[in-house]
Amino acid sequence: MNQHVTLIATAAMGLESIVANEVRQLGYDVKVENGRVLFDAPLSAIPRCNLWLRSADRVKLLVGEFEATTFEQLFEETKGLPWETFIDENGKFPVSGKSVKSKLYSVPDCQAIVKKAIVERLKLKHGIVSRMPETGSVYKIEIALHKDRATLTLDTSGKGLHKRGYRVGQGDAPLKETLAAALIMLTNWNPDEPFIDPFCGSGTIPIEAALIGQNIAPGFNREFDSEEWPFLHQKVWNDAFEEAEDKANYDQKLNIIGSDINHNMIKVANDNSLEAGLSDLISWKQMQVKDLNIREHNGYLVSNPPYGERIGDKKEVAKIYNDLGAIMQNNPSWSVYILTAFTNFEKEYGKKATKKRKLFNGFIKTDYYQYFGKRTV
Repeated sequence: MNQHVTLIATAAMGLESIVANEVRQLGYDVKVENGRVLFDAPLSAIPRCNLWLRSADRVKLLVGEFEATTFEQLFEETKGLPWETFIDENGKFPVSGKSVKSKLYSVPDCQAIVKKAIVERLKLKHGIVSRMPETGSVYKIEIALHKDRATLTLDTSGKGLHKRGYRVGQGDAPLKETLAAALIMLTNWNPDEPFIDPFCGSGTIPIEAALIGQNIAPGFNREFDSEEWPFLHQKVWNDAFEEAEDKANYDQKLNIIGSDINHNMIKVANDNSLEAGLSDLISWKQMQVKDLNIREHNGYLVSNPPYGERIGDKKEVAKIYNDLGAIMQNNPSWSVYILTAFTNFEKEYGKKATKKRKLFNGFIKTDYYQYFGKRTV
């Protein structure tokens, strides 16, 4: 099958431009919308995007879009789509759904109607008289309704793309790998420069930095639902994995440090880096931020420190930010990037940010404070 398809790389709010840049770097023209990046591409883009996209949540294959204000319209339009092109006669195809500001607001009813329409189409096209067996590969279908427009997609990823496969342990509020990667890609860090995360928790930011630093595809050590789809020939996947292996720069030396006050988190971070195969690239240290000692010039500090969400923690968190600010202002050649929901961060840090960007950490509204260092020779 050599045809082109329309793919959708879904993105967390505020990260659409980052995801779009990643897709462009893979060689595809994009259209950016709220929460998603659309692009037409050959089938080979499915494994390539799943392997390489660091900040996207999922890669979905667009089967069809249409207006739907009645259940009959939803059924007929769904049945008219070429499902047999993608789903084989033994395919298992669960249907999930969501509806926002649409006349068809009952999601369970919409799911049932879409399922019935696809079953009728597949039985007709595959020549099946009895029930669909649904014993083969999994094709997760989503019906998404927004302002009476229906979008039907196949999820090519399976587990979300933040599931890199290296997290064997985590803390109470782990940063998603996709957001951690985006935080790094929003800087100008290059692998030859020092990199520090003094609030590393389970190590997500330093590990993502190491993957970026050695140009390792983030999906290289995991599986995807679409690997089992018959219409995506094994050669397409083999070529994508071979490309990822060829592009990795395992000889790139890195100077990455992750530290945390909690010795248990340092053990978890080290275990995660071992699972990722990066333990020899990252130095893990148990220490307080006030003991941070910076020796090199022109480095990058990227971190997601505590927010002080509980009232009793606010004074302690303010002191942490104050200590960090005092240290970093004595190291003006360093660039500092801090993601936090702490509203008085700039006051406690002691300096107004060069630039701020609004991002969401899960459902928490945060600001990404960016301080650009004055580089020295």
